[in-house]
Amino acid sequence: MKRNVKSSSVITVLLLVAVAQAADHTLQFNTQDVKAVVHTATRELTVERRGVVVQRILLGRDLEPTVNYEEIANGFKLTNSNGEAIEFTKTIDQNEFSLLKIARATRTRSQVVDCVRMSGSNWFGGPQQKYQYWPIQKLRFDEYSFLTKEADNCAVADRYWLNSIGSFIYVDDEAPLFIDQNYGEPGYMCLEVKKSLPYDIHDPTYSFIYQIGVASDSKKVHMEAVKNILGKPSGHPAEAMVKYPIWSTWAKYKRDIDENVVLEYADQIIRNGWPNSQYELDDDWEVCYGALTFNKKKFPNIRQTISNIKAKGFPRVTLWIHPFINKVCEPWYSEAKRKGYLVANYSGNTETQWWNSVKDDAAYVDFSKPEVAEWFSARLRAILAESGIDSFKFDAGETSWSPPDPILNGPRSKHPNVIVDTYVRTVAKFGDLVEVRSAHRTQDLPIFVRMIDKDSEWNWNNGLPTLVTTLLQMNMVGYPLVLPDMVGGNGYNNHPPNKEMFIRWLQANVFMPSIQFSYVPWDYDAETVTISKKMTNLHEEYTPKIMERFKLAVSDGSPVNPPIWWVSPDDIVAQKIYDQFLLGEDIIAAPVLQENVRSRDIYLPQGTWTDGNSQAVHTGPKWLRNYEVPLSMLPYFVRKTN
Repeated sequence: MKRNVKSSSVITVLLLVAVAQAADHTLQFNTQDVKAVVHTATRELTVERRGVVVQRILLGRDLEPTVNYEEIANGFKLTNSNGEAIEFTKTIDQNEFSLLKIARATRTRSQVVDCVRMSGSNWFGGPQQKYQYWPIQKLRFDEYSFLTKEADNCAVADRYWLNSIGSFIYVDDEAPLFIDQNYGEPGYMCLEVKKSLPYDIHDPTYSFIYQIGVASDSKKVHMEAVKNILGKPSGHPAEAMVKYPIWSTWAKYKRDIDENVVLEYADQIIRNGWPNSQYELDDDWEVCYGALTFNKKKFPNIRQTISNIKAKGFPRVTLWIHPFINKVCEPWYSEAKRKGYLVANYSGNTETQWWNSVKDDAAYVDFSKPEVAEWFSARLRAILAESGIDSFKFDAGETSWSPPDPILNGPRSKHPNVIVDTYVRTVAKFGDLVEVRSAHRTQDLPIFVRMIDKDSEWNWNNGLPTLVTTLLQMNMVGYPLVLPDMVGGNGYNNHPPNKEMFIRWLQANVFMPSIQFSYVPWDYDAETVTISKKMTNLHEEYTPKIMERFKLAVSDGSPVNPPIWWVSPDDIVAQKIYDQFLLGEDIIAAPVLQENVRSRDIYLPQGTWTDGNSQAVHTGPKWLRNYEVPLSMLPYFVRKTN
């Protein structure tokens, strides 16, 4: 049954009868003139700043019209007739930031549903999605488990939402959370907490805690969220990984690689004018999936192969790694199974499936056990010692690769998310060339988080427009070190990018942190090579600005590529722009993301902006209508600063 946030007629009558006994309960913050009011008659929580409502939440039916009120430290507690309580406490009360915590604890299997009103403002953050719309209030979810998962490209899933009027909501990661958004009642996002798969169902207790932050605007409140909740990177990837392109074997060759193929690919890259790049050896180099041992039929002498690649002009070589072992991969599978190194469910079953196996023919290495994480790491160190490879690209990691109902090491309240946390933290130790694609509460790690594979499409179905919106989504849930997917997408379904898509995709990458190629410019024509060289040179020219933002992300958690409203948080027009983005606060990129388009409208927010192509100067806020964009051009604008 869909959640309907409106009370039924019967409930409404009962509420009206109880109004005389019901009361409003107010929690007043001393600074900012912030107050939170619980209207027990209507079960609504409103949070106001200087008389303006910044959050409106319909609380679950466990909040009755008449409740027992009790003052507690920094707040109050409301208890219903069943003895279940909701606590409202102020945890931060500062001149520029207020933080309210709402907490429940239950010993029953009952569900609690609190519904956040999204209409009336623009919203940002939430989970990474295949259809990555921006702002996010138009997304639809129906009892959607809030975990990292293969489905919907949900590889980054942090429970954080930010609105345009200076407030955020963050749900604690121990809550078994499902969300309903625009189901039951348009304009609401319902936070549904219940003991149900894919969460741990064997302990009936759970907690439901979420926090509401309030500040003067969305930029200020987001930075407070980073400071107090999300965290910031402890370091950043190597500058060389930013400045020069990464060339992967994946999209161009898929699994058809061997020594001859990879050396010829390296020759092509150097011959066409891209020295000092990073070379990435992708899928199907192992004896079998999970062996972590080179196939000598394909690579008879891997150390010599890597040495030859480096001698051609690639000082950095990385290798694709996954966290699975296929059943047919012996003796490695049997060894891991015997030692208890594979994720198992409560029945002891370890069988799962990934894209390089059939159903029930693989297993997921259990990184939640420290001894297993060390065993896996030791095998990776052996690869580095044997081959001369520098570091790794780590794929997968999402919770959905585990068998259903897994039993993992660590607090049961954190199952199954603990598997992605421990996987990513294990592999992050392999240096400043590391990339991962899954993330959950790992904003502190000093590594690239790669966008999940993009499709070679022009549409919103994981196509080119979502390259920009995914960049924004990741930055605005606290992951500023974003590695865009390969230029042109992955060419799945025998559908590689054409010339126009390849060029427009590359242009969109220029002011992002790094550029990854697999499809190559010279497979099209000389014009494509010329434009591609121009774009990679432009990216290289602005690498100091990217590194400046990386260092700022480490020092205070600032996004590297925020949405354009970042420089003018109250600009309602800027809040809705989905096809432009910032590098820092001084560069606007406005790539063309549609097919057969040679002009576009560009919005410039507040400030004085110099056109990077024509040097014309514009003062925003301002629309540039029908701005001409030939295939060779990337529109970008640099803000004049005093």
